[in-house]
Amino acid sequence: MAKALIGYMNSDLRDARLVSDNARLRGRVADLEALVARLTAENDRLVAAHTEQLEAAMQEMQPA
Repeated sequence: MAKALIGYMNSDLRDARLVSDNARLRGRVADLEALVARLTAENDRLVAAHTEQLEAAMQEMQPA
């Protein structure tokens, strides 16, 4: 039981490599979230432009 408690308490301590890896991964996640937001905005813009083009083409196809 004492070994389990000591192991539990020591696992709370962080070494420098773990801290740097954690910071690096958090930065990477932030970069990826920004990329997703940028791509989503670009996709929305492209969908809107395509919809406008389709609507214009449909208007031209209507009989006069």
